[in-house]
Amino acid sequence: MDDLRVPPGPGAPRGLTIPASELIEQFSRSSGPGGQGVNTTDSRVQLSLDLGTTTALSEVQRARVIDQLASRLAGTVITISAAEHRSQRQNRVAARERLAALIREAVMPPSIRRSTKPTHGSRRRRLDEKHRRSETKSGRRRPTGQD
Repeated sequence: MDDLRVPPGPGAPRGLTIPASELIEQFSRSSGPGGQGVNTTDSRVQLSLDLGTTTALSEVQRARVIDQLASRLAGTVITISAAEHRSQRQNRVAARERLAALIREAVMPPSIRRSTKPTHGSRRRRLDEKHRRSETKSGRRRPTGQD
């Protein structure tokens, strides 16, 4: 098994390389496709990575990833399961791709919201709608004796 390469992106401009020694793979029987062979082959792959101790992440990246993936973590360990293919090799590749995509997305810094002013047209439309609504409601009033 070789190192896991996470492609470059925001938050990791040169990409990341997770050493193979930090990845833990476990194999078990899959419930997916495979016919009779599903009962005899260990084609399901569980790929685990301890985000708290990995050397691939800086402290800023580690905090960001742990915060983003908090709901998927058991402690600081993230586990990806892949059982959609019949062969163990394809499931290993699928699990590695999913883990790389998750980490790449979690490393991205949050986008900053810049407040904007309403456009002139949107203000005019809002006031026109308020005026029309006011006319509708004033037409529902009880008539006064002055008319």
